[in-house]
Amino acid sequence: MKPTPPLKKNDDIRLAITAFSALGTGVGRHGGFTVFVDGAVPGDLIDAHIIKLKPTYAVAIVKRIVTPSPDRIVSDCPAAARCGGCSFRALSYDAELRYKKQKVQDALCRIGGLDIPVEEILTTGETARYRNKAQYPLSLGADGKTNIGFYAKKSHRVIDCRDCALQPAAFEKLLGVIARWAAEYGVTIYNEETHKGLLRHIYLRKGFATGETMVCLVATKPALPHTDALITDLLAADGSVCSVILNVNPDKTNVVLGQTCITLFGKDTIEDALCGLRFSISPLSFYQVNPKATELLYGKAAEFAALTGDETVLDLYCGAGTIGLSMAHRAKEIIGVEVIPAAIENAKANAARNGIGNARFLCADAAEAAKQLEAEGLSPDVVILDPPRKGCDESVLAAVAKMAPKRVVYVSCDPATLARDCKRFAALGYKAEKAVAVDLFPRTVHVESVVLITRAGVEATE
Repeated sequence: MKPTPPLKKNDDIRLAITAFSALGTGVGRHGGFTVFVDGAVPGDLIDAHIIKLKPTYAVAIVKRIVTPSPDRIVSDCPAAARCGGCSFRALSYDAELRYKKQKVQDALCRIGGLDIPVEEILTTGETARYRNKAQYPLSLGADGKTNIGFYAKKSHRVIDCRDCALQPAAFEKLLGVIARWAAEYGVTIYNEETHKGLLRHIYLRKGFATGETMVCLVATKPALPHTDALITDLLAADGSVCSVILNVNPDKTNVVLGQTCITLFGKDTIEDALCGLRFSISPLSFYQVNPKATELLYGKAAEFAALTGDETVLDLYCGAGTIGLSMAHRAKEIIGVEVIPAAIENAKANAARNGIGNARFLCADAAEAAKQLEAEGLSPDVVILDPPRKGCDESVLAAVAKMAPKRVVYVSCDPATLARDCKRFAALGYKAEKAVAVDLFPRTVHVESVVLITRAGVEATE
């Protein structure tokens, strides 16, 4: 018989917060029972109200902070408590960095079974206005007002927040222009439940190095009314707007962008600079949202790759080629592999734009690429892995091990899947040697990391 939980729904309890969950929620224990509390900070002593009870845990809200944590600060965002974006608005940045470094360390130890230390966490120190991209969902409120902002945590309820502290300040003015245009010309707002309405999302991108701004409207149909008036007002509000795009997404889906882009004004793309290279960015291009921190990340990846100019580097999950191209001047050859055809075309264009002649790109999965390289008699010295959040399939790891590179540099946005894949690599004769965390997303729960993995018998610096 299962023990009776020491709590009931609607109980009020005194609770000491001792940790963060993987999602950035405060965690405490009451009678041996785990209690999760949004907005609580380790070191807080709070009065908590139980709102949900499960067999193994409870969920509570903060009724009162009895004694604040030494790491607690006053949030500088009025929407933070309702928006699902920033988990650490009430936490000092030093404490946030400690938590993120420990999060990577704990995953490598508990999931990966590794005893290597996370050497450091790299940061630019900038915690505001660092994002070069924002995707704003829209909804029509019960009062008829159009909400533009972000989804509340664990929901698709749009919190009106037009000046997010993570985004460029100029974005707020552009949102206002679009909202006024939609109201004046009767542009209907998409309803996720009925699937009716025209305008779904507003998607803004900024090239920090070039100053160029892209405005992309995501709509259910390939035409919008009175776009000339919209373009005129956008340019008057912000002279950096050089691209206005209509993205067409008619599908009943949570995916933001459709595959069709129609240029309404200016260029099809904007440009930005990263690691001394120039990149062309379309609405569909993957491009890191924090370029300054990305340069720290790529710099550490290059350090771990330890290139001397004689190496063949295989860049799996290469996307638009940014990581591999940033290392091209140090390598004999860069071979990028990606399964998305449009990304491969972007990568080829980026190589040509930067005059890089020692990079080529294959549209294939890892196993197919391994066969093609084997047929050419090529074996990579270094493999770069930068997979999506779910990590690598076991078939990809097996294909990499079969190619027998001396070093694998694994760049990850999820410590748990990184640790799992490091453990799988160990079974294939590879050992994780070094690990570093990088804070690409300050004030949010996300953290990037880079791990150097070497083939058994090969020195890390060989």
